[in-house]
Amino acid sequence: MRRVVAAVASVVLGVVVLTGATAAPVPEDPTDPVRAAEYWLDQYGIRDAWNTTRGAGQKIAIIDTGIARGPVEFTGAVAAGTDVSGVGAPDGRTPVGAVDSNHGSWVASLAASRGTGDGRGMIGVAPEAELLSISVGFGASTSKPFTEQIVDALHWAVDEGATVINMSLTTNTLDWDPSWDEAFQYAFDHDVVVVVAAGNRGSGTSRVGAPATIPGVLAVGGVDPSGNASNDASTQGITIGLSAPSERLLGVSADGTLVQWNGTSGAAPIVSGIAALVRAAHPDLDADNVLNRLIRTAKPAPGAAAGSGQDALYGYGLVDASAAVSSTAVPTVSSNPLGDLAEWVRLYRRANAPAPTGEPTSAPVEIPPLPSADSAPRASSPLLPTRDSLLYGTLPLAGGTLAAIMITLGVSAAARRIRQARTSREPSRTTNQESLPS
Repeated sequence: MRRVVAAVASVVLGVVVLTGATAAPVPEDPTDPVRAAEYWLDQYGIRDAWNTTRGAGQKIAIIDTGIARGPVEFTGAVAAGTDVSGVGAPDGRTPVGAVDSNHGSWVASLAASRGTGDGRGMIGVAPEAELLSISVGFGASTSKPFTEQIVDALHWAVDEGATVINMSLTTNTLDWDPSWDEAFQYAFDHDVVVVVAAGNRGSGTSRVGAPATIPGVLAVGGVDPSGNASNDASTQGITIGLSAPSERLLGVSADGTLVQWNGTSGAAPIVSGIAALVRAAHPDLDADNVLNRLIRTAKPAPGAAAGSGQDALYGYGLVDASAAVSSTAVPTVSSNPLGDLAEWVRLYRRANAPAPTGEPTSAPVEIPPLPSADSAPRASSPLLPTRDSLLYGTLPLAGGTLAAIMITLGVSAAARRIRQARTSREPSRTTNQESLPS
């Protein structure tokens, strides 16, 4: 994402000389270490896709910190630009931000840079596509709310004719401002493919955040050069649609310096460039079918079976430019395979929906009157006995008590008579006393 690690690029792979390209590009210099370091061009079928198209006729909008004017790699690549931060240049070509000012140039160079000439220098995935530079400000670099900047950026990109929009940024939260509902839907309604980065665990993003959680966008996760899910240079989550390289990437800085960097901020423009290749090769396809072609032709992740579906680590798999451009076995779809934002809004923004109006769907039903209620009992003092308490409480208790008393008296009288009879039958006795000497 927006935090990267810069280093000097090094030679890591050999190079394949391009042949048979219909756009008649300048042949690549096999001795150029920069082209050799772009390992994704071969591993992800991009050079093979160039035999069909290099993205001519497509416009990739880079909503980021701005694409710098100076680097020769962008000569002839940027068709137009604007600033939505309030602090950049009107044409969007002055990088915004003290920390992230190079970020927009790095992203743009992966998508559609032109090289430095003579088949040398960094070349983007869609080197004949045009770029739209939209500069936004992050954090304290501008006082304009970030949510407003994104709304303005999306509208401008769509109105300027973007066919692909790249957003290498995250909010680190699952939810998004309600104002984005309309802005993203505006892009979908105008047949634009929107590609966003998933975020990086190494820079503090523990989960996929908006805009990668918005239904209908293509969220891109990151993998290392071996194709395994990246631990630091990506996050993982159920909204990821595709995976692409996010480690040991190259980027052209605002001053023309070449750097090596990491993050899904780089994975996203690789996929954006491939989306431009698909749109150029299949101009009859709408955005929904471009997305469907990208995810249906993806290569299985390491250890995964083909057709295993979407998972939280890799989405539908690793993007494959050659298959996405050339495959003839992809069925068409009638809706966005990555979700319907309008339906999401209908379900989850109901608090803001207007009050329903219209006619009832059934006639009123007549209900017969209920029977009269029983009369309430007459009010009485709680200190006075009621009929029921006398009948079932007081009288039985008094009767039981009286019977117990009478039984007790009878037992006592009988015992007395027995004692008297026993006394009358005993003989009389005389007590004799002897005289004592005086």
